[in-house]
Amino acid sequence: MYDEEDLSLLDLDVELESPLDRMEPLTAEAEVVKPDPEVMLALLENPQPQQRMLAARAFCDLEDKRAIPHLIGLLTDTCPLVRVSAAYAIGRNPSQDAVEPLITQLNRDWNGYVRKGIVWALGNCRDRRSLAPLADALRTDISAVRLWAASALAQMAEVNYESVVGAIPPLIEALVKDPIAAVRSNSAWAIGQLCRELPSNVIYASAIDALIEAFAEDQDLGVREDAKASLLGVGDPRGLQLIETLEQEGLF
Repeated sequence: MYDEEDLSLLDLDVELESPLDRMEPLTAEAEVVKPDPEVMLALLENPQPQQRMLAARAFCDLEDKRAIPHLIGLLTDTCPLVRVSAAYAIGRNPSQDAVEPLITQLNRDWNGYVRKGIVWALGNCRDRRSLAPLADALRTDISAVRLWAASALAQMAEVNYESVVGAIPPLIEALVKDPIAAVRSNSAWAIGQLCRELPSNVIYASAIDALIEAFAEDQDLGVREDAKASLLGVGDPRGLQLIETLEQEGLF
C-alpha cells in the first residue's frame, strides 16, 4: 500500500504527498511536547489565518472533543491551509457530527489538497454516510484524492456488512481500470481488508477474482505485490494456489 489552483500541473510524486508534508513542525520538539489545548482552542477563533492554521494543526496531535465544533467551522475557512489542517484534525478527532460538513465541503472545495484531507477524515469517521462520496471520489477525482479514497474505503470494514458490500465494486473498478499504479495498489490493499469481513458469496468471489487478475496481469510490480499480499492475508484457496503455481513456474 502506498501510504495549487490546478493539481494536474504538479509532478505526480508531489501530488501524492500529504498536504501537511511540507509544513514546518509547530516546535522543534513537536513529537515530544504537545501544545496546550486551552491555548489552541482559543487560537481556533483567532482572526489571523496563520494562527488558526497552527491551532488546527495542533489538534492533529491532540484529542479534545471541545475542538470539534470549531474544526467543523474551519472547513469553510477562506484559507485552504486552514481548511486542510481542520480536515486532518477532524480525522484525528473523528465525530459523527462532522460527517455531513465534510461531505458538503468535499463536493465543493476547489483545492485538491483539501479534498484529499477530507477523504482521509471521512474514512476515519467510519460512517455509512461516507460510502457514496468516497466511492465517487475514487471514480472521478484527481489521482491524489483517488489514492486516499481507496484507503478510506477500507474503513468500511468497521462500519457494517452493507457498507463493506457497497465499497467492494468501486474498489474493483479502480483496481482494474485506474491509470495510476499507486491508486490500483491502494485499491488492492483495501479489497484485502474488506474481504476479511465477507462470507464466501458472489461479492467475495468477485473481489478475489479482481485480486487474482491484478496479481497475474498488472504491469506494475508494486500493484502485483499488494494484490499478492491481500490474497495471502485473506487466505483464499484459489489465490494461494495461483501464487504457488506462478512462483513454482518462476513467473513471479
